[in-house]
Amino acid sequence: MDQLELEHLYRRLEKPIYNVVYRWLWNAEDAHDVVQEAFVRLWDTRARVDVATAEPFVYRIALNLAASRLRRRKRWAWVPLESVRIALSAAHPDDHATSADERARVRAAVQELPDDLRNVVLLCELTEMTYDQIGRVLSIPAGTVGSRRHRALTVLRRKMELETSTREISARRRV
Repeated sequence: MDQLELEHLYRRLEKPIYNVVYRWLWNAEDAHDVVQEAFVRLWDTRARVDVATAEPFVYRIALNLAASRLRRRKRWAWVPLESVRIALSAAHPDDHATSADERARVRAAVQELPDDLRNVVLLCELTEMTYDQIGRVLSIPAGTVGSRRHRALTVLRRKMELETSTREISARRRV
């Protein structure tokens, strides 16, 4: 892989990878850092990377970096960092939810998903990759991508429905 190929790949994938990583970390600065680091690592290994496999490889690097960053953040969660509280409560302009409250509920539900389901649902919903491409990124068969996506969306739907009905019951009790 040469510099021109990497620059083309970066221009094409920077935003889609950022969108996926942002929804892992819910922090714009961290997401940008992870994307940059993923491409730096891709550059460092360019001699061993085939252009045909570079896209799934850089996604895999970015997901691994995001997961590591999230684990590190959770280990230090007891530290009262104002920036973490701001990042967790900030609405992202790309979110399609209708209200800040709904965005927060969706964000919390996605964060509660196991990593294997979260990876699949984020890649399916935020990129234009096929199940085959996502399977290559995650080193799983395309059929597994489909079943995990279905399972993740089912879990999310149930959580959102349960939370909505719980909120409605609480609202009725207050009246």
